[in-house]
Amino acid sequence: MWIKPVEVLLSNALWVTERANTYFILQRRKGHGDKGLGSILVNTLDTVLDSSCKVSPFRILHQTPNSETCLHIATGTSRENIVSHWNWLEKHVMETLCSFGSEADVTDFLLGKVSSLAATQSHKKVHLPENSRKFKEAIIKFSQLFNMPPEEKLVNYYSCSYWKKKVPRQGWLYLSVNHLCFYSFLLGKVAKLIIRWNDVTKLEKDNTLLVPESIHVATRENRYVFSMFLNISET
Repeated sequence: MWIKPVEVLLSNALWVTERANTYFILQRRKGHGDKGLGSILVNTLDTVLDSSCKVSPFRILHQTPNSETCLHIATGTSRENIVSHWNWLEKHVMETLCSFGSEADVTDFLLGKVSSLAATQSHKKVHLPENSRKFKEAIIKFSQLFNMPPEEKLVNYYSCSYWKKKVPRQGWLYLSVNHLCFYSFLLGKVAKLIIRWNDVTKLEKDNTLLVPESIHVATRENRYVFSMFLNISET
């Protein structure tokens, strides 16, 4: 499963690297699948150090060539599960990462991409009925974040990224009867947009190497790009 990226140590004696490329590392928990003393020791250590949950036996890390830290971006309970995540990254993300000019841009893009995947993982039903608990919570957030009056009806909302210059800002897109709004709070930085539908002059899907499967919104003064949707066609 995809997880919100967190920093971890690569040189960890409890993990064995099974696959690696320029930006990603697939590791197996040492002793997993074995019946020897190593497996018993690792399982015992996991129980002592992490009494609240069992450590997943597989994980995927992100690391750029000159970085001293890694980001833990995915876990797996089985080899088949983690390999499917690995194959998805190689097919849909690797080519885009290679097009960036700096390692910082690579990491910023991946932070937004994986955060989006993790956020939408538990949000698989794209259309939410108005009486659902999550939708009611979204209505409250929409009203508070954008200072909307009670009569401004929220139609739907989606996890996505807004491209502010060359950096994707992971957050939520809120679609109401009269407005398109976006809010993101990442690493202490806030990104907020309020666009009236009456001001929109163009709305289209696009697909480029740098920003695959994106939605472009143009007004008379500006152009906005959103990407990393769970279901771009429905959105």
